[in-house]
Amino acid sequence: MKQTLATIDDVLHAFKTPPGNEGRKLILQAYEFANAAHNGQVRASGMPYIHHCLSTARILAKIGMDARTVAAGLMHDVPEDTPETLATIAKKFGPDIAQMIEGITKLGKIKLRGTKEEYKLENWRRMFLAMGSDIRTVIIKLADRLHNMQTLEHLPQEKQQRIANETMEIYVPIANRLGIGEIRSELTDLCFLYLHPDAYHSTKNISETQIKEKEIYVKKAIEEIKKELKSEGIIFVDVHGRAKGIHSLHQKLLKHDMDINRVYDLVAVRVIVNDIAACYETLGIVHKKFHPMIGRIKDYISLPKPNGYQSIHTTVFGPDGRVLEIQIRTQKMHDEAEFGIAAHWLYESRKHKSWKDYFLPKKNEVSKKEVEWVMQLQEWQKELGNNPEEFIEGLKVDFLKNHIFAFTPMGDIIELPEGASIVDFAYAIHTDIGNSATGARLNGKMVSLDSTVHNGQIIEIITDKNRKSPNADWLTFVKTSMAKGAIRRSIKRARKAQEE
Repeated sequence: MKQTLATIDDVLHAFKTPPGNEGRKLILQAYEFANAAHNGQVRASGMPYIHHCLSTARILAKIGMDARTVAAGLMHDVPEDTPETLATIAKKFGPDIAQMIEGITKLGKIKLRGTKEEYKLENWRRMFLAMGSDIRTVIIKLADRLHNMQTLEHLPQEKQQRIANETMEIYVPIANRLGIGEIRSELTDLCFLYLHPDAYHSTKNISETQIKEKEIYVKKAIEEIKKELKSEGIIFVDVHGRAKGIHSLHQKLLKHDMDINRVYDLVAVRVIVNDIAACYETLGIVHKKFHPMIGRIKDYISLPKPNGYQSIHTTVFGPDGRVLEIQIRTQKMHDEAEFGIAAHWLYESRKHKSWKDYFLPKKNEVSKKEVEWVMQLQEWQKELGNNPEEFIEGLKVDFLKNHIFAFTPMGDIIELPEGASIVDFAYAIHTDIGNSATGARLNGKMVSLDSTVHNGQIIEIITDKNRKSPNADWLTFVKTSMAKGAIRRSIKRARKAQEE
């Protein structure tokens, strides 16, 4: 793909604040500093090095990051590739920006030791440690990796494959877990292009052939939906169509024997309204206008996805009786679907008026709850110590695999990875519940403790208060690190007590 030189005007345009804004001034200062530092340097593409810095910063601005993070994106390679130091950056731009850049520098210093698997494990470890200390460091790294993938064509084929594979295994799942759909989708398609070029191009051809015809139909559906919403007094922010990504379409086609006619959301309609009540009102209006397809309504507002995604999805028989997917959400939900955790800064950072707000670090910018799973991971990593294989395996299951939701009889929601067992469910409620579990009722029927939990099930754990230690055989089927760790600790304590 042909790359055009990014400019500081592109970054400022993406930042979307008026001239004279203190954040814009900071970004301009960072650009001037980085431009001077990288003067004369070029990338493998032959482009001036500053193009990469500007492109990274533009991505950060587009997803709604604050001025300090955009400035750090502009200067993220300065200490590594130029004579300028972190100390100089801290003096000129403040400790907060310097700390972000230091985190990026540390992430970039991963050395390949031993096997490729060991290298990958170390990459994972560093990435998640960085997430716990400052999530913005990882967001900058994602933007940096996205631009590197956009310019991958300039590298040798072997390097293209290695970088694309690493991106698919490490950066795509992280972007997904952080809910940054815009970056995740583009990274996935670019990886698909380099790892499976034939499948990519054939899928792209199918998509392009079908989308032209579908877009005409979707446009008609949008006009009918708008008309219906207006007549019912629903104020909408926007109604638009969105085409499915190439990799996502390929995955759907594989499920449906490569039959494009069975892919209902090749082009979906998104309806964006002002509040949650309007979302449900809109769903009712859409269903009154178009008959819904049975079993194809998904309410991710009341039951969000593990990465925070919220929306209502419904598949209907639209104009002329043709099947169409419609997604209904608020503007905030839409921004969070596109930008994930970065949407926090979209709503908060541009309220600042004093220059101090841009140069001084702020505490608790993202609540602990928003990255609670990262904190859990760090605690678990400390517990595992020097067992990288179990770390990576657990990481894939607990944090990056698709998750499901099940319920206690009291209606409490328990989040678990796909494939989790009843015992995993018990330990997710409380360690004592897991240790004393003797049986379970699943939707009112007795089941064995090794049964697999599925989305939406109601599970009652039967316990014996006299039982204090779990069965060691449970380790053969439990999936979550929480359950494994609790079982091992209990067994260890029981053995120690016997020896005494």
